[in-house]
Amino acid sequence: MTVQQKKGRPATGGAVLRQRVTEAITEAAFTELAEAGFARMSMESVARRAGVGKAALYRRWPSKQAMVTELIRSKVTDALPPTPATGALHTDLRELLATFRSQLANPLLARIAATLLAEASHDDALAEGLYTGVTAPRRAAARAILQGAIDRGELPPGLDLDLGTDLLIAPLAFRILLIQGRSDDEYLETLTNAIEAALKAAVR
Repeated sequence: MTVQQKKGRPATGGAVLRQRVTEAITEAAFTELAEAGFARMSMESVARRAGVGKAALYRRWPSKQAMVTELIRSKVTDALPPTPATGALHTDLRELLATFRSQLANPLLARIAATLLAEASHDDALAEGLYTGVTAPRRAAARAILQGAIDRGELPPGLDLDLGTDLLIAPLAFRILLIQGRSDDEYLETLTNAIEAALKAAVR
């Protein structure tokens, strides 16, 4: 059998078992987060729900914070598509907002977002993990769109990039996660127009 054939073979044995254990832990962790909240959730409760020993968790993550932030990242960041690059600010904004909407509207994320945000306000390790794994990649994508529009002359060179990034992310997150408001395509188009107009005034 050639090396190429070996590479093309599906995982078997121990690799499959490890994957199944990881999947069981992931499902258990999110269920615990949704039902008990971050503060009351423990590595022991996750292990018990997943039907594994605590050692299976600690082999993967050194702490509860590390486990949660890694699992959140894998759910919402690994699936983040490439930053839109349509060549026009309006369509870039519209595509980015549609991507954010699809992730923010995930029922699982909606159930656990509030508890994680509350805990992150007084848990520095959790806050740092969420920022690095969830917030930072989205802000980088938003900032890249703004910089592209500046380079094309669609936005003023004096644009406040931090404020502009806030405008791209915060309104939709607030609407979906906190007030659970309507976010259909018509709303996204209206929001895109509003953000585009606001960006042109967001000059330092």
